[in-house]
Amino acid sequence: MTKTKTLHAVFDGKVLRPEESADLELGTRYVLSIESKQKNNDDIEKDPAFDLSSLAVKTNISDLATEHDHYLYGIPRRGSDGAQ
Repeated sequence: MTKTKTLHAVFDGKVLRPEESADLELGTRYVLSIESKQKNNDDIEKDPAFDLSSLAVKTNISDLATEHDHYLYGIPRRGSDGAQ
């Protein structure tokens, strides 16, 4: 019986290194079919971080970027006077 398994691997100049567990039997002969997988713009646009700005929420908190620990965890502000 022939089983087909798809593995993603990177060629390091000498051998193919699987990117995930191959789970293959030692001493067994395998036939490899090689397909190049080059990144292109379609792959980049599928990345969840590609359109990160679409997840932004308007908070009207002008110092949120610098004082995020204050707003998240309630620690004192970084500002020199500690005022809220």
